[in-house]
Amino acid sequence: MKLPRRVKLVDVGPRDGLQNEKEPVPAAVKIALVHRLQDAGLKEIEVTSFVSPKWVPQMADAAEVMAGIQRKPGVRYSVLTPNLKGFEAALSSRPDEVVIFGAASEAFSQRNINCSIAESIERFAPVVEAARAKGIYVRGVVSTVVGCPYEGEIAPERVELVARLMKEVGAQHLGVADTIGVGTPRKVQAAMEAALKHYALDDVSGHFHDTYGQALPNTLACLEMGVWQFDSSVAGLGGCPYAKGATGNVATEDVVYMLHGMGIDTGIDLDQLVDAGKFISDFLGRKPNSRAATAILNKRAA
Repeated sequence: MKLPRRVKLVDVGPRDGLQNEKEPVPAAVKIALVHRLQDAGLKEIEVTSFVSPKWVPQMADAAEVMAGIQRKPGVRYSVLTPNLKGFEAALSSRPDEVVIFGAASEAFSQRNINCSIAESIERFAPVVEAARAKGIYVRGVVSTVVGCPYEGEIAPERVELVARLMKEVGAQHLGVADTIGVGTPRKVQAAMEAALKHYALDDVSGHFHDTYGQALPNTLACLEMGVWQFDSSVAGLGGCPYAKGATGNVATEDVVYMLHGMGIDTGIDLDQLVDAGKFISDFLGRKPNSRAATAILNKRAA
């Protein structure tokens, strides 16, 4: 078992974490959160989403947020662009990376973006082409890789299909996402193995929700395969609007605590990260959804 010596974390809190919040989060707060994350050492931040405000009102201020960030050298700022219209809207905000999402579940694809898996990939093709022509990196994500709220268990073959389609349209990286957090280590490894049939080890990442408390074991299971890139969300923010009961992404604080305890470098200052999580949690009027943050904050208070 050869574990990676260093792990890269993409904090998806500002985008994936906040998109489901019912009450509007002002652009200034989102910008301040991004600043706190980059000050804590995050080098990859998923900032916002260029989607229809009708569908995701929380992301209506995408251009304002991107314009307000004081960019740090060496930090990559990514945005979600589900179609060409979204990509064209994002272009003037100079993203370093655009993200496209396809599901491994046919039913989830229909409920989430009102089209089949094959149709969704067809929609992405011009986005990928336009982005790469501008020198913008494209990260594809395959969601519901283990289970779907409508279809139940998802076979690894479905993950392989979407991985192949993403590769064919030119997505340079593939995120493997357990969107509703039903995965367990062996199932997640099988999904990752399916992705690795079309993508190199350096071009895949894991994205795990913690609905059943399995996100850290699933992260560890992928680390054991040599995977060294993962998405996580500060303070465990987020859920999934189309997956009832799905809790937030794995908390960045918890992943960092585990990795540092294993002697794996992240380049992240855990105390500053806890501060960032407390900042956004205080604004939202609740405690951080992170065990490590809770323990550290309790220790400080004592």
